[in-house]
Amino acid sequence: MNKPKVVAKKRYGQNFLQDQAVLRKIIESMPKNNHKVVEIGPGLGDLTKFLVNVKSVEAFEVDTELCELLRSRFKEEIATDLLHLHCGDVLEVWKSSLMDEPYDLVANLPYYIATNIILKALEDPMCKNILVMVQLEVAEKFCAKEGEKVFNSLGVITQSVGSARIIVKVPPTAFDPQPKVDSAVFLIEKQRDRADKEFETMLRVAFSQPRKTLMKNLSAKYDKKMLQEIFETLELSNTIRPHQVATQDYHQLYTKIR
Repeated sequence: MNKPKVVAKKRYGQNFLQDQAVLRKIIESMPKNNHKVVEIGPGLGDLTKFLVNVKSVEAFEVDTELCELLRSRFKEEIATDLLHLHCGDVLEVWKSSLMDEPYDLVANLPYYIATNIILKALEDPMCKNILVMVQLEVAEKFCAKEGEKVFNSLGVITQSVGSARIIVKVPPTAFDPQPKVDSAVFLIEKQRDRADKEFETMLRVAFSQPRKTLMKNLSAKYDKKMLQEIFETLELSNTIRPHQVATQDYHQLYTKIR
């Protein structure tokens, strides 16, 4: 079936993934379970077409023109309940949980809301796994380990919740229109939910100026004498940078500061 030509809209950050090999790689990388699949930003339905062959899908599309196209393209799947299409902004309906049953988020996320969506999914107790395509730079931050230059609060939050790894890097040529940056598919397997907002407030302070020392950053909000005692107890150097500190040390820091 020939797909009608749709002009990508900049305001929705639309870059349609066309590369069949990458689409298949996403499907192959899906965790093996009986969870429902949530797809955010199905676009022209190129990934959706693969997903509905594997699981039943809840798809959320903000673009009304694309919603009409998807309704027409997946008429049969909608009629047989393989696909439920929700037209509108997913963030407006996403309260504490998006679904009332366990689900995996599998999507090629629009760049402009990708980080926000992933953090929301990490917080959602019903979301069990996150397999998404995002800008490479964003994927690297979520998957980074301590000691790596790009390790920041996103890496700490992810490690606090479960484990993350990059599945495949994707060049701009895999999309239409081509973005100006590289992309990557990555997987977060959750063991716990993102829950402690106060911990994340401390992380924001800790990473506020990544080139400065952790002590310098934290001293802007917390008592320096107390911090020096805590650093000594945890055997952390006063000159250590935020990206050099392990996730478990951040948790211990937080416990002692609190």
